[in-house]
Parts: sequence; structure tokens; C-alpha cells
Amino acid sequence: MTSFPSPQEILPLNTMRDLWRWSITILQRSDVFFGHGYPTPQEEARHLLLFSLSLPRDQDPTLWLDARILPHEREEFLELLKRRVVERIPVPYLTREAWLGPHRFYCDERVLIPRSFIAEALEETLVFLIEDFHALQRVADVCTGGGSLAILLALHCPEARVDAVDISPDALAVARLNCAEYGLSEQIHLFEGDLLEPLEEEVYDLIISNPPYVDQAAMGNLPAEYRREPVTALASGIDGLDHVRKILATARRHLSPEGWLVVEVGHQANELEATFPHLPFIWLELSAGDRFVFALPCAALESWDCAVPAPLSLPE
Repeated sequence: MTSFPSPQEILPLNTMRDLWRWSITILQRSDVFFGHGYPTPQEEARHLLLFSLSLPRDQDPTLWLDARILPHEREEFLELLKRRVVERIPVPYLTREAWLGPHRFYCDERVLIPRSFIAEALEETLVFLIEDFHALQRVADVCTGGGSLAILLALHCPEARVDAVDISPDALAVARLNCAEYGLSEQIHLFEGDLLEPLEEEVYDLIISNPPYVDQAAMGNLPAEYRREPVTALASGIDGLDHVRKILATARRHLSPEGWLVVEVGHQANELEATFPHLPFIWLELSAGDRFVFALPCAALESWDCAVPAPLSLPE
């Protein structure tokens, strides 16, 4: 859908129920892709409507469905919906907020919209994998973007110093905003640079990373919504593993003897295992499956050559 209903067609929509039902239909008939925090048109429409009216996102729908909408409120909501449908802007960029579970984060076009299986692992899985997880002292988040995972680390490991790295100064500016919003600016330390390089000789009990991992072929077929995000936060070479290769090659010297490396790789699990058949990847069980995030103890990384493998190149 490249056009949008005229104001005259929308005039009969007077209640929140009317707007919600109608906007669901508009989203269903459009070409929009649902992949940035709201998996269905019902959820997207509900969130946009509540946001435009400054209502809590967990508001009970029965409390407001039959409430009448003022003309200016209807116009504000319809403008948001129009930009979503016609311009294919993801909802978090329209509302300037993204959610990981109950946690809200500011986000804009300078950063990848927060969405990571590692957030779920921090809530449910790592506490069983890593001894005294909540008492860890030194942790790091590589490719932190807007800082969401670093903040979750700090919340789950309140005694830890959290070092967060990103190559983008724009992303780090957003991370600073989020750290300040959570009152964690003193616990979380931000570094600008490529992957682990800015951390120099620092050693950690846990390093997490949600690096770019989209391969070249997939980059060419991404829905329009993903093309709104920074390319550098998505693309990682021909096979999608350029960043993971460098992380695997350099993580060992930044891990304590009992330390762990936890990395999200999207749909690249098979490619990763074929590239590093000698590494005993532990795949974390998650609600979406068990082939999206791996964990490796420091001891596993000590047993192989840490020279950085060259990225793949196209044949000439």
C-alpha cells in the first residue's frame, strides 16, 4: 500500500475501538513487515494508538475501547499510522521507544532497534550456565548500540562494572541517554572502537555480543523496515560472520580463566559450526529455538589458534 485513506473516509471513526479495528485492517492490507518488537498488526495498532494518546502500554483495553477520540487525537494517531504504512518506518522509530520485556529504551535512526535473544538469556538461561551469575564483577557488552543489553547486564549483575563498546559515536550517544535514564552512568562505561580493541588489556567474567551478522545475500533482500536501520549494525560480509570471526579470535585474552563468551549469530549457526568445527559451541535454549545464541567458556578458546581468520572474498 503506497496510498492512504483520505480524511473524509476516516471521519466516521470516533472511538478507540473504531480506530483500533480500522488500523488493524489497514496494516493487514499493507506491505509492512512486522519484525521490530510487534509481531502482529493487532499489537502494532494497539501500541501506536496507546502511544499517540499517552496511555500506558499495559493499559487494559476494556477500559478505553469505547472512549471517544477528540479530532486532534485522531489526527495525531492517523499521521503515525500513515508514516508506518506509506514510508515503512518501524514503530520504534516513530515512537522513539523500544521494549525488551518490561524495559523501555529510547531509540532513533542512529541505532539498531533493540531486539536480541540475549535479553531472554539474561533473564532465564545464563543463571543456570554461569556460576554466581548475579555476583559477577567484570562484564562487557560488545556492539552495544543503544546500550540496552549493557543496561540489562547492569540490572542483573548489580555488583559488576559494565564496559560497553560500539564503533559508532552516534550509537554511543543514544547509549548515554539510556544509561542516564536508568541511573547507571557510573556503573556502565562506554568505549568507542571496533569490537574488543578499545578494551586493551581488560579481563572479564562475561563478554556478551549481538554483533552484525547478516550475510551479503540476505542484505539485498531485507524488507524496507530493516533498510531504515544503520547498515553497519546489520551487515557482516559475504557469509555474515566477519564480526564473529574477530570476536572469537580476540576474546580469549579478555576472559578470566572461568569467564564466558556469549554471542548472538541469528541464522548463521550451521555456517559457524562449519567454519569452526573444532569449537564446542553451547547453544542456549530460547523460546524461539536453540540455534541463535552460543556460549563458550574461556577454556574452549584456549585450545585453538587465535589468529584472526581472513574474511571471505568474492572470486575475481
